[in-house]
Amino acid sequence: MFTVTLFLWYNHVISDGEETFVERIAKDFFMRDALTVARDLPGKILVSVTPDGICSGRIVETEAYMGLGDRAAHSCRGKTPRTEVLFGDGGYAYVYLIYGMYRCLNISANVSGKPECVLIRALRPLSGTELMMKRRKTDMLTNLCSGPGKLCAALGIDRGYNGEDICGDRLFLCDDGCSPVIRTAKRVNIDYAGEAAEYEWRFLIDGSKFVSVKG
Repeated sequence: MFTVTLFLWYNHVISDGEETFVERIAKDFFMRDALTVARDLPGKILVSVTPDGICSGRIVETEAYMGLGDRAAHSCRGKTPRTEVLFGDGGYAYVYLIYGMYRCLNISANVSGKPECVLIRALRPLSGTELMMKRRKTDMLTNLCSGPGKLCAALGIDRGYNGEDICGDRLFLCDDGCSPVIRTAKRVNIDYAGEAAEYEWRFLIDGSKFVSVKG
């Protein structure tokens, strides 16, 4: 389990008693196509800084949404007030509501005019787990962040984060050198998307018990 302070997140973390240096992920990481970003994100650490405390988790599952040519993407029919953030440069949060109650965190990808994004589907909790459990009203570690709505609730991410710079001070990512084995699968809950529902654009850390959906 990680021992974390805000200062340490800008320099290093202490994991299992050993000091591990981390690097903040810069904006150019996200200025690539969503498939590349989605494949490279598992293993990276997502950090949320709120007045209540700092929470973090290792990304174990992502999905790529490729914009105008992808029938499963919100932006496939062009720019709307809802999807406007996706039409700018990569590296910004796109947060939307599903089922009228759950938030989902996406990160915009690629350059301006290419409205792609990556959905963060699941995390392995690392730090701030007590706060996550309080927010989620559960003490089951594997269930805390095993879904896009769950991880947003656990990290305190709401609609107010829509358009947030993912390289800012409230929400950012770190790289501690983790290089997991990644496997692919079909995306989840997009049966309406025709042939796009068959694309294996979901990326998971192989063998992780923290993913949202097996398979």
